Amino acid sequence: MSDLTTTPITAELLRGALDLERTEHGVLPHRLPARARAQCTDGQLAMAEAQPSGVRLVFRTRATVVELDALRTKMAYVGAPPRPDGVYDLLVDGSLAGQSGVTGGQVHVVDMTTGATETRPGPVGTVRFADLPDRAKQVEIWLPHNEITELVALRTDAPVEPVGQGSRRVWLHHGSSISHGSDAASPSTTWPALAASLGDVELVNLGLGGSALLDPFTARAMRDTPADLISVKIGINLVNMDLMRLRAFTPAVHGFLDTLREGHPTTPLLVVSPILCPIHEDTPGPTAPDFSTLGAGRLQFRAAGDPAERVAGRLTLNVIREELARIVKQRSADDPHLHYADGRVLYGEADFADLPLPDQLHPDAATHHRMADRFAELAFGAAGPFTARSD
Repeated sequence: MSDLTTTPITAELLRGALDLERTEHGVLPHRLPARARAQCTDGQLAMAEAQPSGVRLVFRTRATVVELDALRTKMAYVGAPPRPDGVYDLLVDGSLAGQSGVTGGQVHVVDMTTGATETRPGPVGTVRFADLPDRAKQVEIWLPHNEITELVALRTDAPVEPVGQGSRRVWLHHGSSISHGSDAASPSTTWPALAASLGDVELVNLGLGGSALLDPFTARAMRDTPADLISVKIGINLVNMDLMRLRAFTPAVHGFLDTLREGHPTTPLLVVSPILCPIHEDTPGPTAPDFSTLGAGRLQFRAAGDPAERVAGRLTLNVIREELARIVKQRSADDPHLHYADGRVLYGEADFADLPLPDQLHPDAATHHRMADRFAELAFGAAGPFTARSD
């Protein structure tokens, strides 16, 4: 390996991360800044924001060999089937040119019945891409969307230089595990990554599995992040956790949007309600694991709430859609750059019949592609809120 040169991994080589933490091994990309992380000690949030969905190394080089040392942290759930290994996507001049993974790493084990956790240590691994075109090119390494990834060393057989942002607009998106990329095939094929490619924009993905909860610190992080386009997909996690009632939901949405507007007063802002999820359309949360299918190697989820309690203000997806539409209509009278989209346009009843949610909650890889196509048409199409206009 003496013919490979090591390049320090710095923020100027990374896109999609809001913070870069120095660790004993190297650097750990974060999708929330340190100040936000300090305001919440929830383990689910800590895991989700450190999983680098949408984060990629971007550089120009003539290298034909690229190696990346990384320490992964995989998730494992007691009694559930093993989670798939993370995938690294290598893009050359925007086209997929290779996929690989790393071995070793840590395993974070969660017992969903008790809440107990344990982290089992493991070694640093290496992902290697060879036989790349011997010419000047832009290389992107999309990090696994479903594994915490500490970056240890970058090695190449030719010099590496950062790539400027260029003229592409920045799209800042926030949502749940569906936006995070749960059950997508790879990091560049989550629906936001695919939609960003179709819309020719730079993605900053704040899809946070289990943690799209209208948290004020997330709104402040978005407020302070440069962006040309913003979308927020609100709803499913609030039902999953049975976190609040309608009385709290409405002002929380207003507060979240108020904070975004403090930093982005006229930026196109699209509010998207939940995609179809039959178990929670009219049944409140919480969402509970359904262990009855584990014998067949599958984990599914069920709605544990009581539909009769909707009158007491418990949230369902239909309640949330109706209220989000009302809030956006009210606010858009004074905010012409605010828009609303019903999430069932991305995935609705006909889609559920064709591509059902395997675990009753998360879309599969094919559905990520379908949702990306639909979002690109909705947002970046001729009449879409994200369409570039000369005026």
